[in-house]
Amino acid sequence: MVSRPLILGIAGGSGAGKTTVMNEIVNRMDADDISMIQHDSYYLDRGHMTAEERRNVNYDHPDSLDTQLLIRHLTALRDGQAVEAPIYDFTTHTRTSQTVLVEPRSVIIVEGILILVDEVLRRLLDMKVFVDTDPDIRLMRRMTRDVADRGRSLASVVEQYVNTVRPMHLEFVEPSKRYADTIISGGGPVDDAVDLLVSRLYSALHAQETNSN
Repeated sequence: MVSRPLILGIAGGSGAGKTTVMNEIVNRMDADDISMIQHDSYYLDRGHMTAEERRNVNYDHPDSLDTQLLIRHLTALRDGQAVEAPIYDFTTHTRTSQTVLVEPRSVIIVEGILILVDEVLRRLLDMKVFVDTDPDIRLMRRMTRDVADRGRSLASVVEQYVNTVRPMHLEFVEPSKRYADTIISGGGPVDDAVDLLVSRLYSALHAQETNSN
């Protein structure tokens, strides 16, 4: 491992293809050199609320996430310390009692719709990527994912999109694009963009190793 991990942030709207980009990066590099964290894992625990109250929470607002904990974890990883990242249950809107160990490896990838919104979090990111995808494609992907993987009804997904996802995207996510170093189109194949991104990662790692010698 290099002397200090390189932290890559991947932002973009819900359903933009952030996870696809992250997985393609891992496929092109040595997986043993990469650790991954998703901002979604840091949703605040809603176990104290009724099921109805949980359904009415705006999960697309920055205040719904424990970004301060993510910042502490990324700081620890940058300093060479492993962390116990939370595991979030999207079907119940609560954190589980389990955690996942994240090791400080050469590259730390953090992914989420709002990771470029918080200034302190942005300062921890050595590279900042925004996956830019048309709204209709993002909506279709979100419907497929939430119905298949999160036990949601199609009607509830559409309602949430209209009431919170789209307004919060316009208020927070889209404006944060200006902070990105690299913008990738997520509406189609991302091979060329990922190849370029991986090349930049390797160059940054090489420069870091050279400077540390």
